[in-house]
Amino acid sequence: MNQLSPRQIVAELDKYIIGQDKAKREVAVALRNRYRRSRLPIESQEEITPKNIIMKGPTGVGKTEIARRLAKLVKAPFVKVEATKFTEVGYVGRDCESMIRDLVEYSVRLVREEMKKEVAQKASAIAKKSVLKSLKATLSNEKGETPEKMFEDDIEKRFENGEFNDTVIEIEVIDQPKSMELVPGSGTEINLGSIFDGFMPPKKKKRKFTVKEAMRILIDEEASKLIDEDNVVEEGIRRAEQEGIIFIDEIDKIAASGKTSGVDVSREGVQRDILPIVEGSTVNTKYGTVKTDYILFIAAGAFHISQVEDLIPELQGRFPIIVELSSLTKEDFVRILTLPENALTKQYKTLLAVDNIDLSFSEDAIEEIAELCVEMNATQEDIGARRLHTIMENLLEDISFNADGTHPVINLTIDKKYVDEHLSDMVSRRNLKKFIL
Repeated sequence: MNQLSPRQIVAELDKYIIGQDKAKREVAVALRNRYRRSRLPIESQEEITPKNIIMKGPTGVGKTEIARRLAKLVKAPFVKVEATKFTEVGYVGRDCESMIRDLVEYSVRLVREEMKKEVAQKASAIAKKSVLKSLKATLSNEKGETPEKMFEDDIEKRFENGEFNDTVIEIEVIDQPKSMELVPGSGTEINLGSIFDGFMPPKKKKRKFTVKEAMRILIDEEASKLIDEDNVVEEGIRRAEQEGIIFIDEIDKIAASGKTSGVDVSREGVQRDILPIVEGSTVNTKYGTVKTDYILFIAAGAFHISQVEDLIPELQGRFPIIVELSSLTKEDFVRILTLPENALTKQYKTLLAVDNIDLSFSEDAIEEIAELCVEMNATQEDIGARRLHTIMENLLEDISFNADGTHPVINLTIDKKYVDEHLSDMVSRRNLKKFIL
């Protein structure tokens, strides 16, 4: 994160998300401020708290996608949670503190993977010896004779070249007992097999794997032995506290919309439970206590029925930055279909290329799909860019069904005429809407 300026963060998000420049700028600045704060003296760091963000806008305009891409972009601990999954204290279900436990769990796993990479070369050398020993024993049994020196050298050379990757061998692996939740949905787990860790050697069992899979498993086991778990936990907690980011989706669903009856009664209760976490409190996790004062919270919601103002005032005060995302226009849909690296047109082209279909889209076809998408969102429910998935599946249904890869490569261009023919029901409904007052 320290290598990315706000402008560069926005540029990275632009590769996958069309429009919503205001939201991307605010998120980029918030991320950069984490780095700026880390460069200050300790006394100054304690005075600076993150400026949490609420992203408000209709579904399908990029709120969740911004969060998902941020998770890949930054190496800071990042979790996405749904506000609707939480229940007020006293009800059965996930409590709000579980989001902090999830963040710490992810942070520790992130640090552990980084430390494993540092010792990967040493772990690989140890794992290679074990795999070669099992491989030679397997090949010797097949040949029915004891391997000679020349035979062993030949095996090692062929092993390096990957010739035995699919050969099945038997190795000893650590038997990991499964964890059990004390209370379903609570996130609190107990591992019965780990109670006596340190008193007894780990239990092992023999299992069969391919050579390639055996190498992966043994490298992971050996790397775990080489790293200091106490350092992993300490660094994981530090990162979660100082660099952690939590994305709370569907926050509008817990905002009271004027009526409080039945299940709605617990909505304000969930808000009250989230409030101390966002304000700054100490949460108990299986790795120790974690302070939430400096965790960055980004919330998002459509706010169709309720408004941001329907959240309890104390919670509103903890989200000082409110960014409104706009509905998508025809021009936005055209850009969504053509510019992003994961554009739907590119996805379908790649998928159908497997079955010898060279698919392409003309400009007038893209324009027609975009216009149809806008009108369907206007006359039906506005589901944003998700409408494109419905239209594209209907448009390419015949091609996807009939392509089987047994034929030579077929060049197929989707034009406006093809769109009108294969989406005739949608087009006719759109034309009828013009005459309805």
